[in-house]
Amino acid sequence: MVFWTISPHSIRQRIMIEDDFDRRTFANMDLALDRVCGRSPIGEQHELRNHIAESIILCAKGGRTTLGALTEAGERALARFQSPKKSA
Repeated sequence: MVFWTISPHSIRQRIMIEDDFDRRTFANMDLALDRVCGRSPIGEQHELRNHIAESIILCAKGGRTTLGALTEAGERALARFQSPKKSA
């Protein structure tokens, strides 16, 4: 089961997300999230899944809704999450 939780109001958030996209896009988003998170040993961490999900959602809202585009967006988010944080 995929969790599209981005806020403490997860049920309301999921309904809002589902209302924004057709079933095919939402299915592609779920699959992209699973694929990207499945490639990481920490892929089940809530913080990481949220980070990747946010990028996938932004990609889809921008009109890029193919599985490939959504997966690429998720992979970029995973790379950013895993890269060392630079201190100011």
